[in-house]
Formats: sequence, C-alpha cells, structure tokens
Amino acid sequence: METFSDIYARASARKGSEKILMSLISNPLAAAELSTISDDVWLEEFTRKVFQSGFYWSVINAKWPGFREVFWDFNIAKLLMMSPEILEQKAADERIVRNYKKVQTIPENCYMIYDVQQATGSFSEFVAQWPSDNIIGLWAYLKKNGARLGGNTGPFALRAIGKDTFLLSRDVEAYLRAHEIIEGGLQSKKSLQAAQDFFNELVKQSNWSLHALSQLVAYSVGDNQLPETGE
Repeated sequence: METFSDIYARASARKGSEKILMSLISNPLAAAELSTISDDVWLEEFTRKVFQSGFYWSVINAKWPGFREVFWDFNIAKLLMMSPEILEQKAADERIVRNYKKVQTIPENCYMIYDVQQATGSFSEFVAQWPSDNIIGLWAYLKKNGARLGGNTGPFALRAIGKDTFLLSRDVEAYLRAHEIIEGGLQSKKSLQAAQDFFNELVKQSNWSLHALSQLVAYSVGDNQLPETGE
C-alpha cells in the first residue's frame, strides 16, 4: 500500500505545487457544528441526492426552489401528516421533476429520520456522533433504513452536509482497483471494508479527515471529475 507521503507527493506534482493542491482540499464540519443542523436539512439533502441520481445535477438544482415550495421546505413535522392522496398530487406538480417512485422516498426518509429522533432526540446528533472509522456502517444504516440511499447516494448526501466521509468516486475507485485494495463489486462488504481500512490507515499516518484524504487520493490519479459528477 502506498503511504500518505507517496500519495501527497504525486497529487502535488499533478496539481503543480503543494500550495495549489492544498487550495483544492476541503474538510468536514466538526461534530459539534454538525449536530446543530436542523433535521429538515437532512431530509432535503437526501431528497436532492435521490433526484440527482441519474440526472444532471444542474437540472435538479434549477428545479430545487419548486421542490422546496411543493414539499413545505421539507418540514418533517408537516410531511409526517401528509396523506397518500396529497403525496400523489404533489408528485404531479409541474414545479418538480415528476417521478413518482422518487417522490415516494420523501415520506419514507422522513419516517427514518423521525424514528431516529424518537430514539436519540436528533438525527443530526446521531450522524455527528457516528464514528468516522466505521463510516461504511452509517452508509449501511442509510441503505437499510432509508429509501434509495444505497450506493453513492447516501455518502454524497453526508458529504454535502458536512459529515466526514470518503467517497467512492470514479477516481477513488480507479485508485483502489489499480493498487489492488479492492476487487470485485464496489459495493460488496469486502470491498467496502477494504476501502475503510485503507482510509483509516491514511488517517493514522496523516491525521487528516476522511473527507480530505478522499479528495487527495482523487487528485493523485485520474481525470478529477467536477464536484457534481465525482470527487
């Protein structure tokens, strides 16, 4: 396995200098800050990422003011009271992308967040306290208990709001395969654990966040996709 220093040196060379590289690296929110975010924000971001999957992100973002209007700014308390009939009406509203199956994820993910609130008091606190050295466990929780939050959808939502996580973008996947860290299915338990172990080792070597290390690995190889399509 390459060391953090090896990856850092190559990424710096590819970007032109350490200064340029570091200007491209960002970090997650601190747990204390993350825990103060409204749980409504999580429902909104989960919904955004569900709809962005398979679409150009720019198209969904352009429609987003309409989504906020139609779904009451993703107010969980209001959405918990929404009847199936009202959901059908909203799914046909021209202000949003009219995909009923994806619209159905809104109440489902709303109930997932509500269940966590009932158990712990706050979904944001639940996410904030989840240990980053087992971030794939949080990915698995979202996949199992949420709607359409498997694959990269859940992780991208976590990253968007500020939870420390690596991403299995195309560049990161290419690196992991080229260095024989993973093989077979990207989302298999074996591959996910191998990726987690790799990033955990880099954390020990560097004291960087998973977020920053994921970007570093991406910048050390590949095409370095734009933020809306990759790392």
